[in-house]
Amino acid sequence: MRPITLPDVPYGATAVRPDWSDLPDSLRKAISLRLGSPVSAARSAGGGFTRAFAAVIETEAGTSVFLKTAPLSDPVSDWYAREAAFTSALPPEVTAARPLWTMTDSDWFVLCLEAIDGRIPELPWSQENLDTALRTWSAAATALAYPSPRLLEIGMPALPEILRDEMSWWSLIAARRAPMPEPALSTIAPQRLSDLAKLERALPALAAGDGMCHGDLRVDNVLIDTGGRAWLCDWTWPCLGAPWFDTVTLLVSAYASGLDTDAVLNAWGAPDEGVDGALAALAGYWLVRAGDGPSSASPHSRQHQRFSGEQALAWLAERRGWGETSGRRRWFRR
Repeated sequence: MRPITLPDVPYGATAVRPDWSDLPDSLRKAISLRLGSPVSAARSAGGGFTRAFAAVIETEAGTSVFLKTAPLSDPVSDWYAREAAFTSALPPEVTAARPLWTMTDSDWFVLCLEAIDGRIPELPWSQENLDTALRTWSAAATALAYPSPRLLEIGMPALPEILRDEMSWWSLIAARRAPMPEPALSTIAPQRLSDLAKLERALPALAAGDGMCHGDLRVDNVLIDTGGRAWLCDWTWPCLGAPWFDTVTLLVSAYASGLDTDAVLNAWGAPDEGVDGALAALAGYWLVRAGDGPSSASPHSRQHQRFSGEQALAWLAERRGWGETSGRRRWFRR
């Protein structure tokens, strides 16, 4: 069995967020009024990589909601507005928290969602939790194969456009238009640069499609509730493309967990060259981002990107028979 690789910081503890008491007094009063009862407790979300407020809120009346809020001057407020629009329009087959209301007050945008009594799956993934998450995503992808007019009206970019514009780093590096990122120097990337660029260039055509993709499907955007059901969170970046791309993105952490990720992909009809291209593009994007220096968001975002990039590249190397990549690793045996 392949050794298990874990990130330096658990995904349930990556966020650095303001507390309820840090929000403007006028905003807290407006939220309490909208909730119909004073807030008695606020439990901050431990996962994620923004510095915006996100917490499970409990009121004196006994109600519980999940609240997100950010200043209108912060781009995150636009992300929350998009999340509200998309989640309100998702078909019922998609297991995701729905918005209860939104409001703007004191120059802040507030999104109030249903509260899910759940947790981010712990790494290493258990086969049970992974199977549950994949069943939930499969049902969602089937329901979103033909997005409703309401979803399409919100506006979604095409996945091939994103891949060409934002995830073609190996091609830029090969053309000497960008430097090799420092985190990639200790991997197989410098020796396989031309192969990576070739896979990356072929990917957009292979990932094209008319279905609605989540766009950011990773372990910390999944919750497993107390009944063992998986929920898909943070619908901020949906796009139109082939759903297997999201599956590959989610499975990078499952690969790091020592699970047979290639066997899982067989059920998705993902083309081999497409999977390899996705892993190449993801590795390039994550490793370049990891080399950007300290983040203004979570201080743990760079370790997430480095961990994810190294694992995507290791999986690709295994699939292509390129041999082991090196890099910072912590090994755990079952």
